[in-house]
Amino acid sequence: MVLTILNAVKRVLVGRPFRNDRLPHTLLPKRIALPVFASDALSSVAYAPDEILLTLALAGVSAVAFSPLVGLAVMVVLLTVVASYRQNVHAYPSGGGDYEIANVNLGKHAGLTVASALLVDYVLTVAVSMSSAATYLTAAIPSLHGQQAMWASVGVAGLALVNLRGIKEAGTAFAVPTYIFMASILGMTAVGIFQAATGQLGEAPSAAFTIVPAPGFDEGLVGLAGAFLLLRAFSSGAAALTGVEAISNGVPNFQKPKSKNAATTLLLLGVIASAMLAGIIYLANATKVHIVLDPAREFLVNGQPLPEGYIQSPAISQIAQTIFGPGSIPFYLVVAATGVILVFASNTAFNGFPVLGSILAQDGYLPRQLRTRGDRLAFSNGVLALAAGALVLIIAFNADVTKLIQLYIVGVFISFTASQLGMVRHWGRELKLARNKAVRLRMIKSRTINMIGFGMTALVLAIVLITKFEQGAWIALLAMFVLYLIMWSIRAHYDTVAKELAVDEDSSPRALPTRVHAVLLVSHVRKPVLRALAYARASRPSRLDAITVDINEEETAHTLADWEKLDIPVPLTVLASPYRETVTPIMEYIKNMRRDSPRDLIVVYIPEYVVGKWWEQLVHNQTALRIKTRLHFEPGVMVASVPWQLKSSEEAKKLQDIQ
Repeated sequence: MVLTILNAVKRVLVGRPFRNDRLPHTLLPKRIALPVFASDALSSVAYAPDEILLTLALAGVSAVAFSPLVGLAVMVVLLTVVASYRQNVHAYPSGGGDYEIANVNLGKHAGLTVASALLVDYVLTVAVSMSSAATYLTAAIPSLHGQQAMWASVGVAGLALVNLRGIKEAGTAFAVPTYIFMASILGMTAVGIFQAATGQLGEAPSAAFTIVPAPGFDEGLVGLAGAFLLLRAFSSGAAALTGVEAISNGVPNFQKPKSKNAATTLLLLGVIASAMLAGIIYLANATKVHIVLDPAREFLVNGQPLPEGYIQSPAISQIAQTIFGPGSIPFYLVVAATGVILVFASNTAFNGFPVLGSILAQDGYLPRQLRTRGDRLAFSNGVLALAAGALVLIIAFNADVTKLIQLYIVGVFISFTASQLGMVRHWGRELKLARNKAVRLRMIKSRTINMIGFGMTALVLAIVLITKFEQGAWIALLAMFVLYLIMWSIRAHYDTVAKELAVDEDSSPRALPTRVHAVLLVSHVRKPVLRALAYARASRPSRLDAITVDINEEETAHTLADWEKLDIPVPLTVLASPYRETVTPIMEYIKNMRRDSPRDLIVVYIPEYVVGKWWEQLVHNQTALRIKTRLHFEPGVMVASVPWQLKSSEEAKKLQDIQ
């Protein structure tokens, strides 16, 4: 009864399941792909300028005037990275992105390093974007101030639910608000430039505030400390580059021609994001927007601290108020569009993280539950894992954007640098094989672009590590290291299990038959299956069926080939599974047998292996348990579990015997 209710709730929230043949209909055209994959980079104009201004403000008002130069440097890096990634999507369109490039060209350790960096950065993308969206919400509705963490958490839960309903459904829902955001920011920029040209542009609400420099910056940006502060402002502004890599990870989700459409979307992303970032920084400088870390201590009005209860508004909010007037419809449109796009910016991570998680699961680095698509053809387990990680960060840092952003962009620049180095090696290898002059020239051009991209991203990575390490980047690096060890351990465990279960010369499928009506469940032709087959035949069945469920065509073909190779004298029946379910096809098969022969006793043999460590249970599919649970409620059906003890279970037993 409980399962029925839960399933009904799931159908209401997520929707009815899609068949496998529906997958091509979920592919995205460019007009939908742009808001789906580029919303993160586009939305960075909502917090990247704030972080630049906030960092420069440590040296006083005079230092804030350098914000356009810092913004220009960020835009140069952004356009360079976009040009580099256009080469990536043509060379590696499979969806592995930076991970695949590093894994193929630099080795497994480099690939796993990039993967851990990207996974951490995807989680931070959701946490930073949602926290920033909550900040804009409190700017529009001051009565909600202090509740940022709660509203950010609600946003994460809502976005996860939307993505569980399917990628195309999520893209369609996000397209209109994203385009409204772009139009509102570019429109505000155009109006602001016109007002500045005609002398009508006013000053921001914070323009009259005096900034109290931090200790050591009383004389502004001078000496080594001033240069370091400029670099720190640049590294904070480089958050504008996050999300560029998501398109290279999402190439399989584009309509054909996939690589061309992905490259075009990248170009649009670079041009639009640069224009928006330039406009916001110019207007912030022209209207004299001032933003500090602690307004109560760092702002003065006529030599006195600010009134108690002052709430600092983000840069875009102050600019919109200056250009359109407080409380005006355009003002609320800009603030609302910015808040909404920051929520949707997290959708970039909700598309990239599950796809990367699925690829890593296929390679054995993450639990296999992340490998398969859910009811709506989205990687549901990856969506849930990402949402859980983001909620932990939001709650732990109380949705403080300034604290979270110190952890940010370290991972993405590690992946940028590794992928560009990998692409340089890729083109070097391809050039040795190419003979056509035109093809060689095209490869040389691509390699040059990737070499420039490598040099620039490596420099930025060094700057980020130097300037952000003590501010919190070490936490992100530690998380990447821990995740790297976890993934390496999972792969080592899977390799050990596969080697232990592999069929060898001593694993004979032949055994003396006995007489029992039996059904043998087969996933892969391994030792546990052969043992279960022997037990089933030993019961002397009047009928013996071996069945396997077609979840993956390649794996099914491999299983059939292994079955035939061993010349097993039992036919293997393949059950179709258009919805990628394992339990339902098996239950339908058993029920059909019961209808055909209602007086027969059916014994279902389920091969299982026993593990000795609790965490090993987490990385193995629990399908056998679900099948047994369902079969126990079927009259006339018995379940025979055939255990296969792994070495870890033997070690655990020895420890118990010693104790």
